Amino acid sequence: MRPDLDPSTLTLIVVWGALALGLALGAVGQASRFCVRGAIADWVAFRGPGRLVSWLLAIAVGGICVQSLVSAGLLDAGRTIYWSERFPWLSYLVGGVLFGYGMILAGGCPQRCLVKAGQGNLKAAATLIVVGIVALMTLRGAFAPLRAGALDAVAVTLAGPQDLGGVLGRALPVSPTVIRWALTAGLAAAVFVLAWRVRNRIDTSHWLGGVLVGLIVGAAFFLTGSIGFLPEHPETLEAAWLGTQSKRPEALSFSAPMGHALDLLTLWSDKATVATFGVMLSLGVLLGAFVTAKLRGDFRVESFRTPREMRDHFGGAVLMGFGGVTALGCSVGNGVTGLAMLSTGAGLAVIGISAGAWFALARQMRAAEAAEAGMATPARA
Repeated sequence: MRPDLDPSTLTLIVVWGALALGLALGAVGQASRFCVRGAIADWVAFRGPGRLVSWLLAIAVGGICVQSLVSAGLLDAGRTIYWSERFPWLSYLVGGVLFGYGMILAGGCPQRCLVKAGQGNLKAAATLIVVGIVALMTLRGAFAPLRAGALDAVAVTLAGPQDLGGVLGRALPVSPTVIRWALTAGLAAAVFVLAWRVRNRIDTSHWLGGVLVGLIVGAAFFLTGSIGFLPEHPETLEAAWLGTQSKRPEALSFSAPMGHALDLLTLWSDKATVATFGVMLSLGVLLGAFVTAKLRGDFRVESFRTPREMRDHFGGAVLMGFGGVTALGCSVGNGVTGLAMLSTGAGLAVIGISAGAWFALARQMRAAEAAEAGMATPARA
């Protein structure tokens, strides 16, 4: 942070920096087809390792970036939601299951839908609108009492940060910092060994996509946790993280920002409603995917073909909007950013997301098999 810059200027740097990161993420997502939903679906359906390896690489590289920033004093990870001492375990699990099921129905998580919308997919664009509406309903609307009263209320308060390093550090005579680096290094080594072993079955784009997404996670935390950080805000005289919706360091997450984007568009004249890091990041992903799709000749306008397809997409969007907010993150917010920070809550949410996705995929495969069997059965005279 430069001491000669005032808070409003630093806020602008964070917000426009988010747009730049989003442009990069959109281009990477379009070119590499990076997608957590796709990683799970490819593995369950035909044991395809490409996008799974890309996902794991993003976590590993992001983890190295996060621990480097923390060790260098450039990120106060304890102030992020991923290291919060409050542990709403039921919200993580239930929200994760609903989100995972929904992203299979909708054909992609919010991050992937932004990329697909940039490629001209009107189904993804409509899905994002529904995700945004339901996210707002879950944050402070009709679904908020269910989230806050029935799910978030079931929580425990830990004695310190909820990341694996903090939890194990309180149980073992080892420094949490040492444990964090050991876990991160072990994870990175295991992922790179796996990627090398299956190198003949994955494309170069899978390598590049995963590494670049991980680097973007690190860049996002440097932007919001260091550049946008004021140890003492001149108005409040308290520490402040500028330009983020949560007033904390943020990185990649897309469910709640869809709701905040709708807030901004519908309350544009309200001076209290402004563009924040998450909103501008999402806009950047959309624009980055659009430009890349145009340059690569991948732009195609596509819409719903059947009422059932529209029903599935909208139903999935409802589940993602509620589940993503309830679980405190989407498949990227928890599945990449949270896991890179070794968050136990993110780990629990990802277990839920994976379980929900598996249930939805199993249901779809059974339906497809039943349909094929029906077509193969000769009609009775």
